[in-house]
Amino acid sequence: MLAHRLLFGSLMIALLLGLFYLDDRLDELSLEGTVLAAWFGRDFLPAGLLMLGLFLAVIILVARELCEIFHAKGIGVSWSLVAVSGVSGLLIMYGTPQDTPARYAIAIMATVMFAIFMLALLRYSWAHARTEGAVIVAAATMLAFLYLGVLPGLLIGIRRYHSAWIVLGVILTVKSCDIGAFFTGRAIGRHRLIPWLSPGKTWEGLLGGLVTAGVVAGLLVWLNNTFEIAGIYLTDPDTGERTYHDHRYPVLASMLAGVILGAVGQLGDLTASLFKRDAGIKDSGRSIPGFGGLLDVIDSPIVVAPIAYWMLVLAAQTASG
Repeated sequence: MLAHRLLFGSLMIALLLGLFYLDDRLDELSLEGTVLAAWFGRDFLPAGLLMLGLFLAVIILVARELCEIFHAKGIGVSWSLVAVSGVSGLLIMYGTPQDTPARYAIAIMATVMFAIFMLALLRYSWAHARTEGAVIVAAATMLAFLYLGVLPGLLIGIRRYHSAWIVLGVILTVKSCDIGAFFTGRAIGRHRLIPWLSPGKTWEGLLGGLVTAGVVAGLLVWLNNTFEIAGIYLTDPDTGERTYHDHRYPVLASMLAGVILGAVGQLGDLTASLFKRDAGIKDSGRSIPGFGGLLDVIDSPIVVAPIAYWMLVLAAQTASG
């Protein structure tokens, strides 16, 4: 199992590095004078297109794993409905224009949620003339909208205003906490963290994971500040003027942020464990040897997305103030 974790963990990191590098490079690709310029109505591609494609693929795959949890609980929601719900949440987060007034953005979100909610009822109850289970199917569909769509969509929200490397840094920081907790727990773990929920987790492992996340966050920020890795070109929606923004962050504050993200990520891992325990299953799937399913890999990064988003907003306000 450990060998599989090391092999497939390294492969996933390499894949992410390649995809995020390409995603970041697309920001510099000029469309001026091409058909795409007329299609998009702009001289440069929207930020995060490759990341969007990756997230859409992951949501569609994880939807099947989430459905297995639902089905184990006797919830008869279909995979296609869960996938559509998650994809809709992500696309709303990505597709809503940056300059949309808040009242319209909220209304768009609420309208799509209503449409998905009614679709779930129509698909389950009205199409088959049945009432039993309608409430829980509608609730499961709304959970998919939030859990698989809106939360990852906040990582896309970060990408709109930051380099792809910032999003990757958040993911690596959170997953480093998982790695640190795993190896520290194996080495010196003695005191169970929450025995009734996740018997394999220990307080020593949690502490080791948090320290690892803090160190990794500090190292990533130091690399960014030294080599200017995470700069980004932003286009003013009103004037069309394109300017380069070089984001820099204080190392010590970033280490603290890493500890917080690591702690919240562990809550995300425990949340997924709660779902699986309730359903009576150990892993969400078997698609990734040594890890289980995709949900077992993304459960922590998606939950930290709101915290990371507001941390970066606060960092930007602090820097400008």
